[in-house]
Amino acid sequence: MKLALAQLSSGEDRSENLERVVEAIDEAAGLGAEMIVYPEIVLDRFFPQKKGACAAAARFAEPIPGPTTERLMAKAKEHGMVVVFNLYEVDADGRFFDSSPVIDADGRLLGTTRMVHITDYEGFHEKDYYHPGDTGAPVYATRVGKVGVAICYDRHYPEYMRALALAGAEIVAIPQAGCLGEWPEGLYEAEVRVAAFQNGYFAALCNRVGVEDELVFAGESFVADPDGRILVQGKRLEDDLVVVDVDLRRGAESVARRLFWRDRRPELYAAWAGG
Repeated sequence: MKLALAQLSSGEDRSENLERVVEAIDEAAGLGAEMIVYPEIVLDRFFPQKKGACAAAARFAEPIPGPTTERLMAKAKEHGMVVVFNLYEVDADGRFFDSSPVIDADGRLLGTTRMVHITDYEGFHEKDYYHPGDTGAPVYATRVGKVGVAICYDRHYPEYMRALALAGAEIVAIPQAGCLGEWPEGLYEAEVRVAAFQNGYFAALCNRVGVEDELVFAGESFVADPDGRILVQGKRLEDDLVVVDVDLRRGAESVARRLFWRDRRPELYAAWAGG
């Protein structure tokens, strides 16, 4: 299966951002991609960097399904491509979420994953904007295989990454908004490589890129295989379309599936990690 990561920057014009999103699907299709993953909140400038819920941000939110999702559903069907997107969602009760609709290759919306863990620190005042996700850690049976989603901050939680594996994920898409120098050198890749290795799946992290006020988004999107090796990595500080071949059958042959999973002791874990 050929996988694409659409590493994109986000400009001030939302409609232009959407056109670039659609162009990325067309370009990826031309390269033979069967699945494409996008960065976090790619249609908009990164509004959570501002402390205190910005009233203007609410106008960016839309329902799922909604205008953007429906356009991507049509594109997915046109090209026979699985699409993992990310946008600012508002639900019927007026709650706001950081959400990833997952669209199958026939254009069907399979469901929506909402970010579970919500943070607040300098540049990432997400508690002012997002409700905690209430969709759990679903895995979607797509044309290419079983796909899970870990939105940005969720990737830091081993419990969440393991839950996706327990639900059968063969590949985990990670829509990301990660900054240059945000974490110690090498840790950006290392924690995702370890998650892939411990759980026996591919992990595909797609990061946004560009200078937005005080934040500099790094790019450097990458795919890790079930052995924890990086197969491909995008450019630093530049837009990029990263394409790589992955064989999802390799997860079943991984060390995690052959050894770690065989020797698990789940009857003990609840008492250890209940809180």
